[in-house]
Amino acid sequence: MKTSSKYLTTSIPYVNSSPHVGFALELVQADAYARHFRLLGKDVRFQCGTDDNSLKNVRAAEAVGQGVADFVAAHGDSFERLGRQLDISNDEFVRTSRDPRHLACVHSLWNACNARGDLYRKAYEGLYCVGCEQFYEPSELDDGKCPEHGVALELIREENWFFRLSRYGDQILDLIETQKLQVTPAHRRNEVVALLRRGLTDISVSRSSERARGWGVPVPGSDEVVYVWFDALANYLTGLGHGSDDLVYQRYWAGDGERIHFVGKGISKFHAIYWPAILSSAGLPLPSSIFVHGYLTVDGRKIGKSAGNGISPDRLIEAYGTPDALRYYLLRHIRSADDGDFSEERLEAVWSGELGGQLGNLANRVLTLLGNAFDGITPQVPDSALVRQASGLYERVHQAFDNYELHVGLTEIFVYLGEANREFTRQAPWADARALLGHMETDKRAAIAHRLGATLAEQVHGLAIVARCLLPFLPRAGAELHDKLGLVAPARYDAPLAVSGGRTLPGAVLFPQRRAQLSSASASNEAISSYP
Repeated sequence: MKTSSKYLTTSIPYVNSSPHVGFALELVQADAYARHFRLLGKDVRFQCGTDDNSLKNVRAAEAVGQGVADFVAAHGDSFERLGRQLDISNDEFVRTSRDPRHLACVHSLWNACNARGDLYRKAYEGLYCVGCEQFYEPSELDDGKCPEHGVALELIREENWFFRLSRYGDQILDLIETQKLQVTPAHRRNEVVALLRRGLTDISVSRSSERARGWGVPVPGSDEVVYVWFDALANYLTGLGHGSDDLVYQRYWAGDGERIHFVGKGISKFHAIYWPAILSSAGLPLPSSIFVHGYLTVDGRKIGKSAGNGISPDRLIEAYGTPDALRYYLLRHIRSADDGDFSEERLEAVWSGELGGQLGNLANRVLTLLGNAFDGITPQVPDSALVRQASGLYERVHQAFDNYELHVGLTEIFVYLGEANREFTRQAPWADARALLGHMETDKRAAIAHRLGATLAEQVHGLAIVARCLLPFLPRAGAELHDKLGLVAPARYDAPLAVSGGRTLPGAVLFPQRRAQLSSASASNEAISSYP
């Protein structure tokens, strides 16, 4: 029987500079999934980290006249800090230069591949891109330059250790085509399949200590250094204790749960081909899924440290006083699997017009009227079109996660909020509230109070559902909306709504487990009958 465990990882960035907003995209995507799975009651472990041992880190440190260890430590701190600033809920953060478990993990993988006969010595000459940390064939170049960075490559001549990648091409192709190893979206899977069908060549997995300046994980029994991608990919097992303490590894990697990587399109080959091959050679389980996102661009150009157009996420978070503005933009206005353009002007527009104008303004107007007219107690929720639309919101958001379309999930939430705002304006409940202050017949007063109560109750019902659906995307805004509604933010989607004092509300927002037990009419009538 399958377990409910989910192991999620981001890729680990080079720390040759401070983080830019492009990497924040991957962090918030993976975090949304981690939070979503926890709300589904899954056993989740979520890992991030930094790739400290690359040659580009060494050269960046040399360029500023700083020791490599100090340079890497300082920039690594900035990446770890970014996670906290963005409310990233990772359980582990692996820094490959100073995590004492990492050496043992890399050596365990290396020795297993060597025992399988998949490592051998070979003299080699090739064109190397330090930015990509990989060799390129002449046919792969763009006008003689790196297709990723647009720079000239270095000619390297060395005798290195090589890994028999070619041995595993057919096996990996079958796994991906049968979707036993899922690469999402489909067009990224097709790119990987095309590479595999062209055939694989063996890859260098070491470099001379001289070229590496002695920085990195040493090859067992040698003065050479392990190639940075072999080293970096191992981090996904380092944080689970593989090679040192296997208890967590057995729970989240060796078991029958899911193992999910989030990576950018520029490194999909390493994760969908190199990594499964290394794991297969070592006799270890493979990832279950690889979610591949696109790049952020500025004026159509990829954001990158080397391009000089990186935008500091620290500055944006500080400017808005919350990570939710940036999280919202990246999760709603960048399609999850595609490239998307970033604009600070657009960020300001969506912050004020959508988060403030649609969500914040509606909540403030509804709760102000509710407090004035009903002392904050929500009347009976009607069986209305708006209530039914809100009650189906969870399913639509859940489907967006299933489809790796986080932008669709947030769009569904704000489409509902747009309709709720229009309905609120159409019904003009403030007019009924003013009317109740005047003198009128009892029957007429009762009719107006009932109409006003129904209008406010359907809005509170919808806002409570929105608050819960926002939790994986905008955890801070979702929690704050719960608090405004007098509700406790739940640990699970299907938890009954509870007021801050701990009392469980009867019916409240109905998520799939409860909806399956109730008719639509009774579901509507049981929803949020009151809150203090």
